[in-house]
Amino acid sequence: QLTLVESGGGLVQPGGSLRLSCSPTDPTFSLEYHSIGWFRPAPGKGREELLCISKKGATMVYSDSAKGRFTISRDNVKNTVYLQMNSLKPEDTNVYYCAADEDCSGYIVHGSWGQGTQVTVSS
Repeated sequence: QLTLVESGGGLVQPGGSLRLSCSPTDPTFSLEYHSIGWFRPAPGKGREELLCISKKGATMVYSDSAKGRFTISRDNVKNTVYLQMNSLKPEDTNVYYCAADEDCSGYIVHGSWGQGTQVTVSS
């Protein structure tokens, strides 16, 4: 079963940048075979998908708050999907998760969620 782990969170000042990483807990699983999304909790909505990257590297942005500031990418050699976060705002403070999103359709591969990584934006 594919299970993911997130890393790269931390404390950053407003306007700063952070790069989050998503990788399989078992490195024998290749992310090349999966579309991967980045998510964060939304009040009363469960987890909101921010961006998704397909198996071929096509990217989709679903959140207006992420447009122009967040970029998703993948490095198949490193078997890692990244979320580059620029111009961070205090309202970006949250726990960020990645999961395998079948064809970037919103259907999450069962059990693929990581535990999340905390991002705190504060002066």
